Amino acid sequence: MPQSLAKILVHVVFATKNREAVLSDEIRDELHAYMGGILENLEGTLLKAGSVADPIHLLAAHPRTCTPSDLVREVKTGSSRWLKTKAARYARFHWQSGYGIFSISLSHRQALEKYIGNQKEHHRKATLQEEFRRLLHKYGVPFDERYVWD
Repeated sequence: MPQSLAKILVHVVFATKNREAVLSDEIRDELHAYMGGILENLEGTLLKAGSVADPIHLLAAHPRTCTPSDLVREVKTGSSRWLKTKAARYARFHWQSGYGIFSISLSHRQALEKYIGNQKEHHRKATLQEEFRRLLHKYGVPFDERYVWD
């Protein structure tokens, strides 16, 4: 086959350093759009983004020429650099060092988009830690609690 083609959807989850509640409503849409631009530069596509004050969820079409770790590193590094320029309150901003990235099937895309779009309501009922543990179980990812949180 002379052409390389791919359609890989991923659910990416990460949070602010020490889960500090610093992402304000005023910056959220612009932050999501900026992350979408980073993904486009990597030849991926941001399909849906949702966040509250500390965690962020992204549904993306993963670029075929980029590793998962490179994709997350580029999104986190670029958005952190950008956010630091937006206001003095973000001057010392950092994302946590870890992340979760999970493959999803096309048949689950709509449900995940709804879930990501409902983050504000969802986090009224569950903490990031509770949510992330549930996602790890749902996606069948083994983990050691001692190393999940920084």
